[in-house]
Amino acid sequence: MKSLWNAEDAASLVTHYGGMGYPAELALRIYSCRLLGSDPRLVQHGGGNTSVKMRERIVTGEDVAVIRVKGSGWNLDAIEPAGMPAMKLAALQELKSIPQMSDEAMVNAQRAALLDASAPTPSVETLLHAWVPHAVIDHTHANAVLAIVDQPDGENRARDMYADVLAICPYVMPGFALAQKVRSIVEVHPSAQGIVLLKHGIFTWGESAREAYERMIAMVTRAERAVDAASGGMTARTTGGPRQGEALAARVMPVLRGALAEDLGAGAWKRVVLDRRESPEIMRYLQHPRLQAISHRGPVTPDHVLRIKPWPLVLQGLAGMSDEELERRVRAAVNEFRLRYRQYFGRNNQRVGGDRRALDATPRVVLAPELGLIGVGSRLGEAAIAADVAQTNAEVISAAESLGEFASLSEADIFDVEYWSLEQAKLGKSTARRLAGYVVAITGGGGTIGSATARGFAREGAEVVVLDSDMQAALTTAKAVQGLALTCDVTDRGAVAGAMDSICRRYGGLDVLVSNAGSAITGTIGTVDDATLRRSFELNFFAHQTVAQAAVAIMLRQKTGGVLLFNASKQALNPGPDFGPYGVPKAAVVALAKQYAIDYGAARIRANVVNADRIRSGLLTGQMIAERAAARSLSEAQYMGGNLLGLEVRPEDVAEAFVTLALAERTTAAIVTVDGGNVAASVR
Repeated sequence: MKSLWNAEDAASLVTHYGGMGYPAELALRIYSCRLLGSDPRLVQHGGGNTSVKMRERIVTGEDVAVIRVKGSGWNLDAIEPAGMPAMKLAALQELKSIPQMSDEAMVNAQRAALLDASAPTPSVETLLHAWVPHAVIDHTHANAVLAIVDQPDGENRARDMYADVLAICPYVMPGFALAQKVRSIVEVHPSAQGIVLLKHGIFTWGESAREAYERMIAMVTRAERAVDAASGGMTARTTGGPRQGEALAARVMPVLRGALAEDLGAGAWKRVVLDRRESPEIMRYLQHPRLQAISHRGPVTPDHVLRIKPWPLVLQGLAGMSDEELERRVRAAVNEFRLRYRQYFGRNNQRVGGDRRALDATPRVVLAPELGLIGVGSRLGEAAIAADVAQTNAEVISAAESLGEFASLSEADIFDVEYWSLEQAKLGKSTARRLAGYVVAITGGGGTIGSATARGFAREGAEVVVLDSDMQAALTTAKAVQGLALTCDVTDRGAVAGAMDSICRRYGGLDVLVSNAGSAITGTIGTVDDATLRRSFELNFFAHQTVAQAAVAIMLRQKTGGVLLFNASKQALNPGPDFGPYGVPKAAVVALAKQYAIDYGAARIRANVVNADRIRSGLLTGQMIAERAAARSLSEAQYMGGNLLGLEVRPEDVAEAFVTLALAERTTAAIVTVDGGNVAASVR
């Protein structure tokens, strides 16, 4: 590991923040934080904590000693001054005299010392930072260091490696007790440049941001050299690599995703999203002959249990199974995991007094040697974090095994962190968006209505897949909703099948299909040629059937229901002259939706229709609007508002109807008109 400190970059940040009124010490602290946070071998997703002691002027005009510590919710790689709230140092140092303090009292005392009452809550390690008498302090969960200390003889290994420069601290749960322990050790070892926390991580400190940072790099480099020597240089993070299990993944992921969903009763499900990784290093780890044993020993650092639970779900021997065998195997494995987790909770909750609230028993990580490493979350970002942390665990465990034998914390210690009172207090305080965990695919998603629909579903928390024959249009929409863009000609059955497999591999499955793609093909029905009529039916009817069939196949494998939403047209109910080639297949789509509602209602798969009219889009262009308005001797505004409400109907109104129908758990075979009011087009 090399120091990334660049004097020019550091000076630039000093100038930048100096112009905002921040002192150089804080600017340099921010700079070194970002260097630490930029390397996943040091910290992961909110991990690690840092501090700087300095003097600042408070509202009374007095200069006082303060400490700025990384605040809750901030990642080191993108931290700003606001992410390092300032506290009066004297108020924190006064707490040294207290022999015991609850976590809640400690957090309250830290908040009471804040200069800004609205600042984020400082790190739970704040007192440790405050009580160590050095200006700048860094704390990371460096992979290589964990590989050294996560051993049965980790203390001896740490002393052999660091006795000349670092103190050694036995495992103590983070918080007040750890701050006391570290303070007592540092008092005995005043010349130490930092401290190694067994089973936890490493601190380094110095009188400047650069000194503390470069000491961290030097100490981690020592560990990396030892690990590399034992493992043949295979510990560096590897990205990318061949994807070996694509066909199997498309089969397995929907079954797995369905098994991981939590049945809330009455047809409602708490759904999850999956994120699969298949780098060469991951695949080497997954081929370990004792994968089940080593992966179930616990996380490599206590912080990780909050992201990935105490152990992963391991699925082996999936290839070659029939669909029925595959489903039985996956669902049995998930049920076994949940039973084991509930038993773990029960015995440990009893140990601590029985006052803890059980977390859900769903795995956060799945290890499947034939597929890869799979993160599980209520949204893709959460699943990706779980996968990132699990990948780090795989790397550390592999390195630890090359040195000797990986050893984690005791079950009791793992539970105490997972069910920490500070974490328990957070339960129920966040409200998930209504479609969190849902995966939604929208055909014609690059068009006006499709794009508005994508935005509508994204606002409700869904993961959105944009399908369109125009890849650039799909990419534009997908970027706006942080979704996935796939090029797909919905009249090509093979292309549809390929797109659905891609969705399964990317997210694990599909919950809502918005079959939206279409084209307004005109002509007098008595004279239209067969080729034109058949072309219209291919796009405006058969394509709907093709995507619906493919979507239903996925939904049936998940066994969590699903929703089919069809964009028909007012032409289906209120046909106009010379629109037969378009209206007739659209009328068939209405019948198609009803048939799906009938045939798959028992599987809790709902099918509904939206009939929209006069929406500015690729179907109703500006030129068409002008021509129709002129033909009726109306202004364009009068033509577009020619309904009972006298209002132009927008693409967003159609999107709202699709989202509403997706949420309506007891509505199927419904036809919703979105036209501002046209009695002739209403359902009779």
